[in-house]
Amino acid sequence: MDWGKGIVLTIIGFVALILTMVVISVRMDGIELVTENYYEEEIKYQDRIDESKSADDLDREVISFDVQSKVIELDLPNGTKGFLQLFRPSDSSLDQKMNFEVTHSGITQIPLKELKPGYWKVQLNWTENGIDHYQEKKITL
Repeated sequence: MDWGKGIVLTIIGFVALILTMVVISVRMDGIELVTENYYEEEIKYQDRIDESKSADDLDREVISFDVQSKVIELDLPNGTKGFLQLFRPSDSSLDQKMNFEVTHSGITQIPLKELKPGYWKVQLNWTENGIDHYQEKKITL
């Protein structure tokens, strides 16, 4: 075998490897965007940063997750309105969005026993004393 055949075989092997990787990546399922309106959400990103900073200034943990009972606990005052989004990065058909209004003082509990086990991203948007807040937590059921 001479140099010419070795170079040609190397190039053919490299092309075959690249084509195999392209075919595998095209056939993959489960790669989805976090949101359908990705570009609109990106434009509003500075608002999200400001809301997150205002939530950090509250000096309390608003979202907590109890692993044993599979319950999200929200520490929000009476009269607070907002919405809770549950994102499943591996399957967007399982995503959920819930509007809420706190009508009592104390901890508000949201049961998650009906959700499929796995990795979830919890996003909470709420208005407290006229100020918009945002907080996010990653959980595993």
